[in-house]
Amino acid sequence: MGVDALQRLRGFIGEIATLVDTAPDETTLIEQGKASLAQLVAVDDWLPAAYAQPSPERYQQFLLYADARQRFSVVSFVWGPGQRTPVHDHTVWGLIGVLRGAERAQAYRRDEHGALLAAGPEALLERGDVEAVSPALGDVHRVSNAYDDRVSISIHVYGANIGAVERYVYPEDGPPKRFISGYSNDTLPNLWHFPKDHRQS
Repeated sequence: MGVDALQRLRGFIGEIATLVDTAPDETTLIEQGKASLAQLVAVDDWLPAAYAQPSPERYQQFLLYADARQRFSVVSFVWGPGQRTPVHDHTVWGLIGVLRGAERAQAYRRDEHGALLAAGPEALLERGDVEAVSPALGDVHRVSNAYDDRVSISIHVYGANIGAVERYVYPEDGPPKRFISGYSNDTLPNLWHFPKDHRQS
């Protein structure tokens, strides 16, 4: 991966930062953010190999960029074959764009008794597709790799430093559990700060 490819990500981060600076309403932010993310994931030549590595144990969440004021973060999710998340929430707005492979997403809603129920059929997100979540739009879902024989990768943008946000998972056999996800690359550098002449294949 050369500097030109990395510049694609840097340009995207600049667009999101400018968008957040304008403090638009959520509908406008998500509409414009989805358009920018769609352009980013339309070309698959910029994500360094270090941020695209699956693990046999669980899906990986690699931090690509965290805003200094915690207003947003950009993350690559790397799914090994057949891997999936538990049912979980986000508490902030989020955008999901599929860079490689495909994902399945099942949304959930609460019934009149507060129980979580599947909200509609499971959605298939293929390469280039972009979706959004937020407490206003629907914030609880489960996501999985659509493939049992290959890796899938998606790029996520959240309205906070998502790895530091206290959230909840919703087990089928018990009460909600608080969690803070962290990142799979706590010791790796933030992509934004790579030297100008950095190369990584």
